[in-house]
Amino acid sequence: MDDDEVIRQLIAVNLNLEGFEVVTATDGQDCLDRVLDVMPDVITLDVMMPFLDGWTTAQRLRMGEATSHIKVVLITARAQDDDKVRGRGIGVDAYLTKPFDPAELIQVVRDLAARSRS
Repeated sequence: MDDDEVIRQLIAVNLNLEGFEVVTATDGQDCLDRVLDVMPDVITLDVMMPFLDGWTTAQRLRMGEATSHIKVVLITARAQDDDKVRGRGIGVDAYLTKPFDPAELIQVVRDLAARSRS
């Protein structure tokens, strides 16, 4: 999920082309509202989103009994070391910085989805 429609569609198209089923959300609250219905293997989040940022969304996913196992990828322009440390502290599984390589995104999601299913 990303607050930018173009980036959200780029992520969705690339993952769809690789055979992943993709459900998009417009912000962190929309993600949390949908997650229990969808129960995805992997969630991608932007850090900077309206209503509920990626940090808070990831933290709430980790705290939820039904969602704590879902793999989380942060995709963001925030590339400072302290941002990555914060992500690890929350329990984010992967951190990609914008602009990201779609092939790297696909590989990260593929690896995390495989780990989620095992």
